[in-house]
Amino acid sequence: MTIENISANKSFGGWHKQYTHRADTLSCEMRFAIYLPPQVATGTKVPVVYWLSGLTCTDENFMQKAGAQRVAAELGVAIVAPDTSPRGDEVPDDPDASYDFGLGAGFYVNATQPPWNRHYRMYDYVVHELPTLIEANFPVSPQRAICGHSMGGHGALMIALRNPTRYSSVSAFSPISHPMNCPWGQKAFTGYLGDDQSQWAQYDSCELMKQTSEPVPALVDQGDQDPFLNEQLNPEALQHAAKQSQYPLELRMQTGYDHSYYFIASFIEDHLRFHAGHFQAN
Repeated sequence: MTIENISANKSFGGWHKQYTHRADTLSCEMRFAIYLPPQVATGTKVPVVYWLSGLTCTDENFMQKAGAQRVAAELGVAIVAPDTSPRGDEVPDDPDASYDFGLGAGFYVNATQPPWNRHYRMYDYVVHELPTLIEANFPVSPQRAICGHSMGGHGALMIALRNPTRYSSVSAFSPISHPMNCPWGQKAFTGYLGDDQSQWAQYDSCELMKQTSEPVPALVDQGDQDPFLNEQLNPEALQHAAKQSQYPLELRMQTGYDHSYYFIASFIEDHLRFHAGHFQAN
């Protein structure tokens, strides 16, 4: 698993770095970013928060806009941000070049439909290949948390619900909570997974949360001025699913906030402290 460092910037005593590598699960070159807090300089192995970004994003959006490094440095946690889809000349894109399917819109599923099934296997990449690579190449512990925004919020919740022993906690900003029941999710699931909706449920956080018997502590923040709130995000469906299974979900509606990184930057400290508390508990 060869990785190549392509950038490095010191930040709050630690380092933000970008790497490229050949991803076997995606059959292409991939880039990820990692923030290593100053504690690693003394030989300490630190826990990792995996961040999953939303539609059109890369590894750079969160690292440049969220202001997470200061708190991560204080808490002694690493942050890893993968890209949101496979990339490269050989990777197919939506023929219409739409923003919500194809490049930048992997939806964190394992595609089963051609031509997407060769490269669009973001679920396996995030759950298995990337953590294995991170733990083999950086001074991190086996403790992991996962969080994300919008499409990445969907990914974080869904992945934690399907892999409760792999993550100490999960959090999300403005997640696509019920993708089977919204235009973004229906378009992506039809394209990547086909028309059989029984195959969609394994990637829908509401469906998973209704049935779970091994919950992962979850924090969700949602702005009440988000323009996608009612048509795409459906936080009330997630709340209903949590009530059905008595899931330990804390869902906070934040007055006046929208879907932007201004919103994420306002509450990212809460999320990192939430995850750090569950790292300590384990």
